[in-house]
Amino acid sequence: MLGNAFHIALREIRRNLMRAFLTVLGVIIGVAAVITMVTLGQGTTQAVKNQISSLGSNLVMLRPGMGFGPRASSAGVPNFTQSDVEALTSQIDGIAAIAPVSSSSLSTIYRQNARSTSVTGTHPAYFGINNWKLASGRLLDESDLQTGAAVCVIGDTAKTELFGSEDPIGKLIRIGKAATSTSSSSSASKSESPYSSSFQVVGVLAPKGQSGMGNQDDTIIVPISALQRRLTGRTSSRDISQITISAEDGADSTRLIADITSLMRSRRNLDRNEDSDFNVFDTRQIAETLSSSTKMMTTLLAAVAGVSLLVGGIGIMNIMLVSVTERTREIGIRLAIGARAREVLLQFLVEAITLSCIGGIAGILIAFGLCYALSRVIQVPFLFDLRINLIAFFFSAAIGIVFGFAPARRAAALDPIDALRHE
Repeated sequence: MLGNAFHIALREIRRNLMRAFLTVLGVIIGVAAVITMVTLGQGTTQAVKNQISSLGSNLVMLRPGMGFGPRASSAGVPNFTQSDVEALTSQIDGIAAIAPVSSSSLSTIYRQNARSTSVTGTHPAYFGINNWKLASGRLLDESDLQTGAAVCVIGDTAKTELFGSEDPIGKLIRIGKAATSTSSSSSASKSESPYSSSFQVVGVLAPKGQSGMGNQDDTIIVPISALQRRLTGRTSSRDISQITISAEDGADSTRLIADITSLMRSRRNLDRNEDSDFNVFDTRQIAETLSSSTKMMTTLLAAVAGVSLLVGGIGIMNIMLVSVTERTREIGIRLAIGARAREVLLQFLVEAITLSCIGGIAGILIAFGLCYALSRVIQVPFLFDLRINLIAFFFSAAIGIVFGFAPARRAAALDPIDALRHE
């Protein structure tokens, strides 16, 4: 009986293809909109997680001032000292590695190529904390730090801008506030000053891309001792602008941040009623907060898009009511020759479900193409979620049942004699 009902439903749909298409258009738009919103939302969430994870593994950042990112306000706020780093290492549990950071935007020159680049002075542990991978050459080591060696590791963008397609390993670049001459092994020894010096490139970092703080690959990393001695000078013991910390796996980040905050407030002589003049950021908490916000927005957009499914259901109900009116005489004949009311109800219900399912399938196919194209445009991962596609399909089928029941019941309730008299 179901097979026969389905066959009749397809025959009626083929008989009025344009009307059937316009009927299911609302369902198609609704299903496509819901799946597209959810899929792109999941891709955006994953992109946020990828950007945060690219900053480092279990990363905790300690910065002076208020706020976070390039626009953070730290004017007049004292930096950190090497003794702060040592105190954190010895007094705080849950720290796997720690690295002080001092950064400056300095002029860099290689032959005719000159540009301003972020130069970071730090310890060798910085690479592991911030999840940097090596593309070629080597990373900085402890001997470089102890001797203040004039060596550097450069990011992918800095390599491209300064060296183009040339292999930079072993080459000399001039870094400093007053870098005005090209670098060569002969001229470097003659013109070096505390604010301009030649550095040998010993390694190139694998690209990491953009983050919330800008282009991570536009960087040059040197031993912090070399930065202090050769480039920026050392006028104060407070010459560390950031402390990066890698938490141990499984460490309670909330407790770790609380311990770090308490220790640093004590070392900076802050009273209980004074606000902290530094910030502690945990990338795991940042990732969770951003992901939660993205998921909430995705749910809201999907709910709004789902309204069009209800509109599509109303369209199906209207057309099915029209179909019942048009086929009243046919219904009367079927009832007169022995068809039962429940068989007539099933016939029209199957027809409504078939329409909504066709709309659901078409919506899924359209959503797949839209998601694939839009994920490339907005540069987020394309994550095909079978679950949300199945949910959207079964919801479209449910729309057919809910909105098709009233017309089907009306058809089943017709009196055979009155139906046969209908013109």
